[in-house]
Amino acid sequence: MSIVIPVYQGEKTLPAVVQELMQYSEPHVSSQGHQFVIDEVLLVFDHGPDESAATIRALQEQYDAVRGVWLSRNFGQHPATLAGMATSGGDWVVTMDEDGQHDPAAIASMLDVAMAERSTLTYAKPSNQPPHGFLRNAASRGAKVTVAKLLSNKNSLNFSSFRLITGEVARSVAAYAGNAVYLDVALAWIATNVSTCPVPMREEGDRRSGYRLRSLLSHFWRMVISSGTRGLRLVSLIGAIFAVAGVCMIVYLLIAALTGNVNGQQGWTSLMIMILLGSGAILFSLGVVAEYIGVNVNMAMGKPTYLIVNDPQLGPLGKKPRGK
Repeated sequence: MSIVIPVYQGEKTLPAVVQELMQYSEPHVSSQGHQFVIDEVLLVFDHGPDESAATIRALQEQYDAVRGVWLSRNFGQHPATLAGMATSGGDWVVTMDEDGQHDPAAIASMLDVAMAERSTLTYAKPSNQPPHGFLRNAASRGAKVTVAKLLSNKNSLNFSSFRLITGEVARSVAAYAGNAVYLDVALAWIATNVSTCPVPMREEGDRRSGYRLRSLLSHFWRMVISSGTRGLRLVSLIGAIFAVAGVCMIVYLLIAALTGNVNGQQGWTSLMIMILLGSGAILFSLGVVAEYIGVNVNMAMGKPTYLIVNDPQLGPLGKKPRGK
């Protein structure tokens, strides 16, 4: 396994997290008999405001399995995670946070779920209330429900930064995902049988959260934009509805004018017909333009037409539990 941790403010919390992970640097067996070992821990330095860089260097000296990945500047959590995934070499890739919320002991349970459900992507689903404030929890839940309902992205309800991914899927996503794409949306494009594993979330370590209202809103907007072209399709639908409604109103006004049932100033009927024709044509045209934009959006995000992978029986999902 390769562990990928984006590091922004990890000076105080990283040593304890890495120490816990190092318990699995020797082969371990899960409760369902699946053997695993952590071969590498990739700490992706994202240029935070503390002394995380010095901490990463110290951990590299202390543990052979720890390796720093050094970004040129601050890019954000998802790009940093993609950078770590791109440089990983394990059959499985685990992504987790630096603040100690994610318990490394849960990795074994996530592996058991992935093997049982033949999943190339498994999310840790909090079995308790996430250790954040009420407003942040409510906003996070509301954002996921909004994306799931309005944009038909049912997987958004399970999005989490604690993930278990097959290595080839993780590295493929890192290779093609565009700059503006939301990481979990990109994973959902190609992952097979996305599953969840109940995992208790721990309290954050001794550090302030790096997320503020602005960054949370940015995450939500990126999730909306990269969740496909359904939003643009809504523009097309609205344009078509208004165009049809305009034609129906034109027919009604013409009949009313011919039968003398129109009340109003002279020229009112012709003015309304022109407005309805013009607005209907504009909205319909916007819908057509939106469809073309949608095609280009998918191309810009790097959504693949297909992805060739190895025979699943020859990869990590094909391995049998010990003793079987």
